[in-house]
Amino acid sequence: MDFRALLVEKNDEGEASASIQNMTIDQLPDEDVLIDVAYSTLNYKDGLCVGSGGGLVRNYPHIPGVDFCGTVVESRDKRYKKGDEVLVSGWRVGEIYWGGYSQMARINADFLVPMPKGITLHQAMAIGTAGLTAMYGLIALERGGVTPDSGPILVTGASGGVGSVAVALLSKLGYEVAAVSGRAELEGYLKDLGANEVIAREEINETVKRPLESERWAGAIDNVGGPMLARVLGQMKYNGVAVSIGLAGGSSLPATVIPFLLRGVSLIGIDSVMRPYQDRVEAWTRLAQIFPFEKLEAMVETRPLADVPELGAQILKGQVRGRIVIDVNA
Repeated sequence: MDFRALLVEKNDEGEASASIQNMTIDQLPDEDVLIDVAYSTLNYKDGLCVGSGGGLVRNYPHIPGVDFCGTVVESRDKRYKKGDEVLVSGWRVGEIYWGGYSQMARINADFLVPMPKGITLHQAMAIGTAGLTAMYGLIALERGGVTPDSGPILVTGASGGVGSVAVALLSKLGYEVAAVSGRAELEGYLKDLGANEVIAREEINETVKRPLESERWAGAIDNVGGPMLARVLGQMKYNGVAVSIGLAGGSSLPATVIPFLLRGVSLIGIDSVMRPYQDRVEAWTRLAQIFPFEKLEAMVETRPLADVPELGAQILKGQVRGRIVIDVNA
C-alpha cells in the first residue's frame, strides 16, 4: 500500500529539507497499531521539527506531526480494533517518534486515546494539543478554587492556538476574560471568541521594580513566560492561581517570592506531553462537553499537507492565528 508523507531529511552539511514523498507500509516503524490518518495539526513544535529540528528530532529521515487522528486499520493490541477512531497527542510523537504528517502511521497503543463521543475527527484536530493544553490549564484553575465569581482571568498570548481555545473555553463557562495580544488587528477576533477586554502586550510586558501591584486577576493562563509572567504574578489577587503553559517570551522568570508569601498566589506548571492516560481521557471528555464548537469557524483554518513547510516557518515567527488543521489527504 502506497501513501504520501511529509519527510524531513538532513544532508551531510546538516541542512534540513522537507518534501512530500511516496512511501510504503513496510517503511513505517514496527508498532502496535496501524492508523489511516485523517487529520493532523500545526503546533510550534511542528515548526521546529519541519525545519532545523530545534533539538527535538533525534534521527533522520523523520515524519513530524505531534497530533493526529484517524481510523484503526490493524491492531496487535486488544484495546483497539479495526474501525476504531482514535487520536494521538504528546508522548513526543512527531519528535522522537514518527508523527501525523502522513496518510498512514504506526503507533504505540499506549499513546492512543479513543475518540471522545460527540466530536468529529476534524473537530478533534481543530482542538488538538493546543486545546487539550488549554483544558488542562482550566482544570488547574478549577482545582485551585477559581470560579467565575472569583474575578477576571488573564490569558496571555491569546491569539495563538492555546490562547484562542482558552479564551473560548473560559468565556463559555462564564468567566470574565482579559486577553493579551501583540497584534492590535486581532482585537475583533479575540472579542468574537469571548474576550471581555483586549490588552496590548506592551501594557503588561514591561518589567516593574515593585514586587506587588494592585490586585487584578483571580487566575491567569500564561503562554508567554519571561518578564510578562513575572509581571502577572505581581498583579494576582489574594489566593489567585496562575498556570504556566508556554515560553514565547523566554524561559527565565525575573520574579520575587513576594506574591507567593503575601498573597498566597499559586503558580502551576502545565505539561501536555507526558500526561497519564486518565488525565487525557478526562480532558477530552470535558472538551467534548463544553467546547464552544460554534466558534470553530472563526478559530480554525484547514490546509493541505503540502503547505506545512511554509506554515511551519510562519508559526515560528508568531504569524499564525488560532488553529490550523492539516488535511493529510487533500
